[in-house]
Amino acid sequence: MAVDYLVIVVYLAGMLAMGWWGMRRARSKSEFLVAGRRLGPAMYSGTMAAIVLGGASTIGGVGLGYQYGLSGAWMVFTIGLGLLALSVFFSARIARLKVYTVSEMLDLRYGGGRAGIISGLVMWAYTLMLAVTSTIAYATIFDVLFDLNRTLAIVLGGSIVVAYSTLGGMWSITLTDMVQFVVKTIGVLLLLLPIAVVKAGGFAEMKAQLPTEYFDPLGIGGETIFTYVLIYTFGMLIGQDIWQRVFTARSDRTAKWGGTIAGTYCLAYALAGAVIGTAAKVLYPKLGSPDDAFATIVKDELPMGVRGLVLAAALAAVMSTSSGALIACATVANNDIWSRLRGTGADAPAGDHDEVKGNRAFILLMGLAVIGTAIAIDNVVEALTVAYNLLVGGLLVPILGGLVWKRGTVYGALASVVVGGVAVVVLMATHGILANEPVYYGLLASLAAYVIVSPATPATDAAVLAAWRERLAGRSPELASEPVPASQ
Repeated sequence: MAVDYLVIVVYLAGMLAMGWWGMRRARSKSEFLVAGRRLGPAMYSGTMAAIVLGGASTIGGVGLGYQYGLSGAWMVFTIGLGLLALSVFFSARIARLKVYTVSEMLDLRYGGGRAGIISGLVMWAYTLMLAVTSTIAYATIFDVLFDLNRTLAIVLGGSIVVAYSTLGGMWSITLTDMVQFVVKTIGVLLLLLPIAVVKAGGFAEMKAQLPTEYFDPLGIGGETIFTYVLIYTFGMLIGQDIWQRVFTARSDRTAKWGGTIAGTYCLAYALAGAVIGTAAKVLYPKLGSPDDAFATIVKDELPMGVRGLVLAAALAAVMSTSSGALIACATVANNDIWSRLRGTGADAPAGDHDEVKGNRAFILLMGLAVIGTAIAIDNVVEALTVAYNLLVGGLLVPILGGLVWKRGTVYGALASVVVGGVAVVVLMATHGILANEPVYYGLLASLAAYVIVSPATPATDAAVLAAWRERLAGRSPELASEPVPASQ
C-alpha cells in the first residue's frame, strides 16, 4: 500500500498548492466568487462535470449498479439530463444576468422583496446539507486508505477543502476541479471500468451469473426513476452550486455548449458506474451493503499504484462536490442573508480587498460549520433528501416561472416558496423523510400557489421587467463594472 499512500499524499498536496496559486489570481469579488466570468469551453465543461459528479455519483452509483444492475445508472443519468436541460434551455440567459446568486436573480426578475431572503434561506440550507453530505464521504474513503476513525477522517478531508477554497475562492476550486475531472476520468472510466469487467469474466459471464433483471434498463422501477427526475433533474436546474458555475462562463455560448459536453459526459459516467457495480455483484454476491461495492472491488482487484489512483478518483469526486457546495453556501450566506440583515445589498460599494476578505471569511466560517455538522449527523441519505425536497418543492417554480412567464409576480413567487416549503416539511413529518409524497405534492402546491396568486396580484412593474429584459439580453448598463473576459 506504500505506493498507494504516496499517490494520495501527492494528490492532496497538489490540491493545497493549487489553492495557494489560486489566491494570487483572486483579487476582486468577481475573481473570487465566479473566476472573473472568463472560463473557456474546456475549463468550463471539465469543472462543471466535476462538481455534479460527486461521491454519491461515484460510490453511490456503483452501489446502485450492485443492487439493481444497469438500471442503477438512472440516478446519475438524471443528473446528466438535468445538466443538459439547463445548458440547452437556460444557461445562456443565466450567464448574461451577471449576478452571483439565485436570489439576486429573483430580485432582478420580481423587483426585490421578501422572496429574495426567504429563497436565500432555503438555498443556504440546501447548499449546507450538500456540503455536509459530501464531507461525510471522507470517512468512507480514508477508512479504506488509512483506517482512520470517522471524526478524524472528516476533519482531515474537510480541512483540505476548506483550506484551498478559502485561499483562492472559485479560482482555486476551478483549478482543483479540473485536476479532479482528469483524475476521475482516468481512475473510473479508463482503469476501474475495464478492469472490473475483465475480472468479472466479461459481459457474457456477467449475464450468465446474474438474473435478467440486472440487464433490464427499467429494472429499478418507474416510480423511482420519476422521483430521480423530480429531485435530481429539476435540482440541477436551480441549485446555487450549479448556477455559480454557469456564472463562470466566458460567454453564453460557452455556458451552452460547455455544459452540453459536461452533461453528455455525465451520461457516460452513469453507465460506467452501473457496469462496475454489476461486475462487483458477480465477484462479491453477498456484500453487507451495496455501498461497499466500490471500496471492495478497488481494494481486492486492482494492482498497487492503480489502486491509489482510483481511490484518488473517489477522493476527487467527493472534493469537487464538497468545494462547490461550500463556496455556494458561503456566497448565499454573505450576499443573500448577511448583507440583507445588515441593510446592504449585493451591489453596495466596497473595495475589492474588503469584498474578497469578507467572502474568504464566510467560506472559512461555513467550512467550520460544515465539518462540525458532518461529525454530528449520522444519516446522510435523510439529510440530503431534506435538502433536495426543500430546494425543488420550494424554489423550482418561482425560479423557472420567472424565466419563462412574464405574468409571474413577487407575491406569486413568495406564496410559491412558502406554500411549497411548508407542504414539503409537513409531508416529511407525516409520511417520512424518505417518502416520495413530500416532493410530489410539495411541488404541486408550489405550482398552484404561483399560478393562482400571480394573476390575482398587481403585475410586476414595467420598469422592473424592462430592466430584466435588458439584463437577459446582456445590455444592462450595470454590467459596465464587470471585468472584460480575457482570452484563454
